[in-house]
Amino acid sequence: MAAQATVTTSGDRDCHVERVFDAPRDRVWAAYTDPELVAQWWGRGNPLDVETWELEVGGHWRFVEHHDGGSDGFEGRFREVMPQERLVYSFEWDGMPTHASIDAVDFVDLDGERTRIVVESLFLTTEDRDGMLGSGMEEGMNASYAALDALLARGA
Repeated sequence: MAAQATVTTSGDRDCHVERVFDAPRDRVWAAYTDPELVAQWWGRGNPLDVETWELEVGGHWRFVEHHDGGSDGFEGRFREVMPQERLVYSFEWDGMPTHASIDAVDFVDLDGERTRIVVESLFLTTEDRDGMLGSGMEEGMNASYAALDALLARGA
């Protein structure tokens, strides 16, 4: 069985995700920050247009995922960029406009060959968090992580 991300909540506005990848931290970081690599996994393996990618504090990012049901846009702004250690950015889905979360992703080197990502998402309201969880977020995220596994297995 493929690895799955664990998704938990501890408060009324948060979401905590952990997932281990069988690749060194520098490769997982590259897959998260190189727009050519991001386009190959982020949208559940569906075609993804990286419309904007400004990997710097205050920089804007925007993706459009194309799937059988149409397309979905996602965007935000980078708040913190610490190479191979941490990314913090706002996250907004066109399907729930004006309901942005702040996502912090930590990249933890386990043994030089595996990397744990730890994602902390903070939503403005409980309703925003529950709406995102109810939108299929966990299923979509695990599909994207499976595509990332495949990309990393190809040596990216």
